[in-house]
Amino acid sequence: MGFGLVCAVAAAVGQVARAHEGTAVNAPKGAVGPSGGTKLDLPDRPTVPVTLTVYEDPRSPQSREFAQRYADTFARLLASGQLQINHHLVTQSDKQYGGSGAAEAAAAAACAQDQGRLAPFMEQIWQHQPAPAHDALKDRKLLSDLAKKAGKINHDTFELCVDRNERKGWVAESQSAFAAAGLGEVPVVRINGRPLPVPTAQLTPGKLTSLVNAEARRVAAAAAP
Repeated sequence: MGFGLVCAVAAAVGQVARAHEGTAVNAPKGAVGPSGGTKLDLPDRPTVPVTLTVYEDPRSPQSREFAQRYADTFARLLASGQLQINHHLVTQSDKQYGGSGAAEAAAAAACAQDQGRLAPFMEQIWQHQPAPAHDALKDRKLLSDLAKKAGKINHDTFELCVDRNERKGWVAESQSAFAAAGLGEVPVVRINGRPLPVPTAQLTPGKLTSLVNAEARRVAAAAAP
């Protein structure tokens, strides 16, 4: 077998392997979910009395605005020990605008999660999010640069995860679950699995803090002997 043919066969094998990785549902490290089901949520903290599940789309300006507006509130609540945040990554903006930027960015975020660096990576996504119509988040060079800016990410491991499409199938499953639940437009927030009693559009940092405190009291009272 000639050298050129060997290279061609090797390239074809690599393409098949990457295609398989792109459809296999391999959850990133630390993902959580229902018993027996696909683990689609990425937690910021271990289990505590109150869990907020935030459905967010890396390409969505509304998701960016929500994340940045509530960053300080989330930090305070996480530090209080009352709250954990589960991030549920969705990609509905790809259907809205066309292209694949949300899926590429979500898969890269899941690769960052494998190294415990989801939050810093998503902060970089929000800070540098391109206009959604441009679909610039599909550029893996941009995603690689954002991973470097996030810091403390082993670059070779991250690049391999992204290049092999190791989290693409998981991202597709995450979007499918979101769409099937009929939750509407992102951002969507649930508190201990239930919709917030006020629409996200009417939420404020103060209201969210009050809701978390009230839920923590409710859980404590329910657990009391």
